[in-house]
Amino acid sequence: MSSTAGLILTCKAAVAWEAGKPLIIQDVEVAPPKTMEVRIKIKYTSLCRTDLYFWESKGQTPLFPRIFGHEAAGVVESLGEGVSDLEVGDHVLPVFTGECGDCRHCRSDVSNMCDLLRINSVRGVMLADGQSRFSINGEPVNHFLGTSTFSEYTVVHSGCVAKINPLAPLDKVCILSCGVSTGLGATLNVAKPERGSSVAVFGLGAVGLAAAEGARIAGASRIIGVDRSSKRFEEAKKFGVTDFVNTSEHDRPIQEVIAEMTNGGVDRSVECTGNIDNMISAFECVHDGWGVAVLVGVPSKDAVFMTKPINVLNERTLKGTFFGNYKPRTDLPSVVDMYMNKQLELEKFITHRIPFSEINKAFEYMVKGEGLRCIISMED
Repeated sequence: MSSTAGLILTCKAAVAWEAGKPLIIQDVEVAPPKTMEVRIKIKYTSLCRTDLYFWESKGQTPLFPRIFGHEAAGVVESLGEGVSDLEVGDHVLPVFTGECGDCRHCRSDVSNMCDLLRINSVRGVMLADGQSRFSINGEPVNHFLGTSTFSEYTVVHSGCVAKINPLAPLDKVCILSCGVSTGLGATLNVAKPERGSSVAVFGLGAVGLAAAEGARIAGASRIIGVDRSSKRFEEAKKFGVTDFVNTSEHDRPIQEVIAEMTNGGVDRSVECTGNIDNMISAFECVHDGWGVAVLVGVPSKDAVFMTKPINVLNERTLKGTFFGNYKPRTDLPSVVDMYMNKQLELEKFITHRIPFSEINKAFEYMVKGEGLRCIISMED
């Protein structure tokens, strides 16, 4: 048992008090984990666009004060009652979605959408008792996605904690707990391109490049990157992208451009922007007879997907995916092993490194569109 088990810990956290305002690093109290919870010492964390979206508080009800962060890696500090599959000292990835192991989704071989621990962006408390484990001077501070990794210590439901190889470098595999796995799995687990096939990836941010990385690993011979910024193409080549289509340079539907480039369409496409026009293009650009399009990006709630029924009848397949179809506890350890076995290259996703004290720089980089992933060291 940890020497700090059962104690309230005081540590530093980056607290968001207002939408769009810089985070404030200050002391917070972190309560011990309760039933089926784990308290984790965060070693490294990263900023994902989802953090930025909710920090800006655009399109949803503001919930402040709040501790953001959901891409991270750390070490188990203490365990709540009922946790039997983890031990103090385990190296882990906290994940924004979970795997209870008991619901129909968890028992299914094809779904990862756990009934109990599915992503919930509006809940700021823990499931066990409806209370926060964070407080400042006795006043509660809201959780974010059940992870809140912008804190030196955090409390997470054990079903949202993936135990990983202790030899894996935490400052690299931390990015596997959200964006990279989402894009990688969309290609490897859902699109499933065959060796020598063609793949179009819409959106060349971190998730899209992870989808391209998946296509590279699968052995696709042609990977077409689709984006509105030509500046991204050079970097995309590192991830296996062979061709580039700039959507802003064409005055006709991009699906027509891609079909012309590929003699009728690509074998697979992965859409990572959430733009409804791109979603339609991603579906209509796959080849009839065998083409598969996978939607990853999240559109606005009022967006409507429209295509002619003949596009479906001509044997094109449209699929959606959540977190790359990975079950967090079951599957993420093997994704970490892909990196350890040198199949998956993570270093090229990491473009910045900063100490925790400069966490607001990570937001500045993302707002400006600079870089892919910024690693934040909690101990510097």
